Amino acid sequence: MSGPYETRRPAGLLPWTADDPYVHALRTGRGPLFLRRGDGRLLPLDVERWCARPDEADLTVLDRCEGAVLDVGCGPGRLVAELAARGRRALGIDVSEAAVAHTERLGGRALRRSVFQPLPAERRWGTALLIDGNLGIGGDPHALLGRLVRLLAPGGLVIAETVPVDVDERVQVRVTDGRGTAGAPFPWARLGTPALLRHARELDLAVDGQWSAGGRCFVALRTRSASSSAEPPNRTAVISSQRARNPSADSPVASR
Repeated sequence: MSGPYETRRPAGLLPWTADDPYVHALRTGRGPLFLRRGDGRLLPLDVERWCARPDEADLTVLDRCEGAVLDVGCGPGRLVAELAARGRRALGIDVSEAAVAHTERLGGRALRRSVFQPLPAERRWGTALLIDGNLGIGGDPHALLGRLVRLLAPGGLVIAETVPVDVDERVQVRVTDGRGTAGAPFPWARLGTPALLRHARELDLAVDGQWSAGGRCFVALRTRSASSSAEPPNRTAVISSQRARNPSADSPVASR
């Protein structure tokens, strides 16, 4: 999860510091870590799971991925690294420098970038992932999903993890370690499956699957297919480690 540090349309990357509780948790691989709402309620963040190998629930997501995979808010990179180990083409994006570095140490490829900034291979990704609560990025799920539609190839997949209750809320939160240290405030969203499906209908996304695993809930959504007259999508995009570290804003995903 990188979502805590995403903003809807950032002018640039936010200057998070080494003593930020999220960065510290990624570096140590353990919590406690929470999102603290304005009303004082704490929402736990599962840092230990994010920093571990993919679990059975994660594998149900990875097994459904198609084409080149963009992991939005990749966090410490377990999903990107697993896809790379399978020989799959994948890129993680995260605005946390610590998250990108952790992903690369695991053998995955990652960029320090917001999903709302220019990205490689726009309109050519086969699958976009919003896992570990990253539907909340930017506090505007409709804008986030709309952005993914513009990143995906025609007929591409969005696979999102939803909250396992019927909720649809927008909140201001801070990341905190529960011991008095807290990061800067940012907008966040929490969606259950019914709320996600409402946004999907508004964006003309078709439901490709719904499932639960390990107490977690997932939805796969598919964008419109290309018309017969449209240029066929390029689903053979590959990320090079050199390009991932220093791409131009509009460069396509490079080959190995």
